Amino acid sequence: MKRRPAPTLPQGEDKARAVRRLFDTISPRYDLVNRVMTFGMDRGWRRRTVRELALPIGSLVFDLACGTGDLCRELGAAGHRAVGFDFSHGMLRAARTDAPLVEADILRLPVRDGGADGATCGFALRNVVSLTGLFTELARVVRPGGRITLLETAEPDGRLLRFGHRGYFRRVVPAIGGLLSNREAYSYLPRSTAYLPAPEELLSILRGAGFPDARRLRLSGGITQLLVATRG
Repeated sequence: MKRRPAPTLPQGEDKARAVRRLFDTISPRYDLVNRVMTFGMDRGWRRRTVRELALPIGSLVFDLACGTGDLCRELGAAGHRAVGFDFSHGMLRAARTDAPLVEADILRLPVRDGGADGATCGFALRNVVSLTGLFTELARVVRPGGRITLLETAEPDGRLLRFGHRGYFRRVVPAIGGLLSNREAYSYLPRSTAYLPAPEELLSILRGAGFPDARRLRLSGGITQLLVATRG
């Protein structure tokens, strides 16, 4: 039996439209699916994301692709002033946070240069049209000496763990998504990891954009990665 070719991933503005439509679709049950498919570990990852900012209490922090406001809530609990940005109207409508929220493309933020003490982003690097564009925009809006922490999926280094993780991510996650939300959307999300460059290339792009000390932390055995950097 001839195997069907894997569907191609959208690029450019087609990608932006597809991502917006996808997140508008899954927004009503997004938090529930996240809790179930990560066994609740996503909460700890977000707390680590905020902790690694290492900013003084009261700092102004932009949360990019804020979704339903999980990171905004963590930032507020840590004593920071959070502002969330997302271009999915559905996600913002489903948000549960007291932080101000702005519907905007995170590649073109409607804010002044150097206006933020820091920035966070959770699981959205693979969803932007241009990583270079995102990192350049972060360098524009974060003041010199400010901090950024970017949370994203990753693949473990060990062969056995990587094999198990791929099976879970590519088969179980779409099944969970189909049961609780939208199978098509949660089939796309595992495939979207193909947009991510290798770790060293990712760090190189970030350093070149204005974050010379960028480093990568592996969380939960390497199934998640956290990029941490200071604006030069």
